Amino acid sequence: MAAPQRPTPDVEELRRFYVGKLITELPMPAAVLDVAPLKRHCKAMLDAVDSLGVGFRAHVKTHKTVEVARLQIGETSKDVNIVVSTLLEFEHVLPLLEECRDNGRNVNVLYGIPLPPSRAAALAVLGQRIGPGSVSVMIDHASQLTAVERFYELAGFPAGIYVKVDTGYHRAGLPPAGLNKNSLLEKIAQLESEGKANLIGLYSHSSLSYNDSTAKQAMDNLADEIKGCVEALQNNAAHFKPGKQLTISVGASPQVASIENLTRPAAAGSPDGDHLRQTIQQITQNIPAGFRTKLELHAGVYSLLDVQQMSTQARGFLGAIDDEVAISVVAEVVSVYNNGERETPEALVAVGTLGLGREPCAAYSGWGVIGPKSFSAEPGNKTRLIVKRISQEHSILAWESNSQDPIPLEVGQSIRIYPNHACVTGAMYGWYLVVDSSEKETAERIVDVWVRVSGW
Repeated sequence: MAAPQRPTPDVEELRRFYVGKLITELPMPAAVLDVAPLKRHCKAMLDAVDSLGVGFRAHVKTHKTVEVARLQIGETSKDVNIVVSTLLEFEHVLPLLEECRDNGRNVNVLYGIPLPPSRAAALAVLGQRIGPGSVSVMIDHASQLTAVERFYELAGFPAGIYVKVDTGYHRAGLPPAGLNKNSLLEKIAQLESEGKANLIGLYSHSSLSYNDSTAKQAMDNLADEIKGCVEALQNNAAHFKPGKQLTISVGASPQVASIENLTRPAAAGSPDGDHLRQTIQQITQNIPAGFRTKLELHAGVYSLLDVQQMSTQARGFLGAIDDEVAISVVAEVVSVYNNGERETPEALVAVGTLGLGREPCAAYSGWGVIGPKSFSAEPGNKTRLIVKRISQEHSILAWESNSQDPIPLEVGQSIRIYPNHACVTGAMYGWYLVVDSSEKETAERIVDVWVRVSGW
């Protein structure tokens, strides 16, 4: 018997209520997705990895929807590789994955944390729905291999294994010099010889680039992460089967998105990407440590973007926040303080931590940025209106510069707040209300509703 879960809302009922409404007519707060930049970012990523001849694995935890996952994997690649952070994400996108399999595409789902023993059985049930070769797991401790064997017994086929490497972020994984802790690699080799596991390669996820502020920094961070995995291969070469092809999977959205700098026309004359370009070639054109290697990049929030992502400047050629960030929260202004009530002018809005999240951004001290189009900001005005302070159900807006200019908002006005962290903000809502800014008539009118899965 499956564990009880939160009920998934009826999407047709949601569409009947929301589709056709203007943003100003919505019950607020509400999470809105603009499909125009979303499609643009997903296509740009797929074009970039194709141009560089590397693989791609799409993380779906940011949005947890079938519709965005479809855009991330595209329609043409033979391989459909995704990462899930929860088994409910896997279950939610399962119809899409079955469709891909039926169309002759190679589907592989990576469970994005070192395999919890309690989840092996449920993972096996989901894997059976797609078939052999469809499931991979991360491993960084020998004790986790019991769950890998359990998966094999229940699913009837072996799980793929990525050994988790810690290349400096220190969230999970083993250091490059210590992958064989407690004979881990030897035990994986034994399972592989028995047909109970299939070693795919090494996996690193380093979010050090979230503190970056230039494209060069992001590209260098990606290059260093790749080099960390190559170092792990070199240090542990004796424990891998000679001649075996191994995949090196690296990423986090800022540094992975930075590869788009390498494929733009201006890249030819810029030395900023030389380090990354040479490092990629080391994997794709050479045989590091004597192994045939493939490079796979993984990322997720690049698809929606948020204030954190924009602040890294990993793609310095992007436009304004409200042209590039696909997710926003529509909220209502409930009071304005422009007459000396406070040290600086402020406004009160009816959304707080439980509708925006409380995720910091290294580039500024606020909790979200109000879209300039919400208050008719003058062209070229770089003074931002931000969420200055935040409580459970309400927030205080003020000028980032502490300007004494009046806040140009009215009580009852609807505004769009762009969050610091799209993954956390999205989790506050059961569905996204979709607009399409590529067409004037649908830029602020709901055209669809996309349900996101909630829970674990």
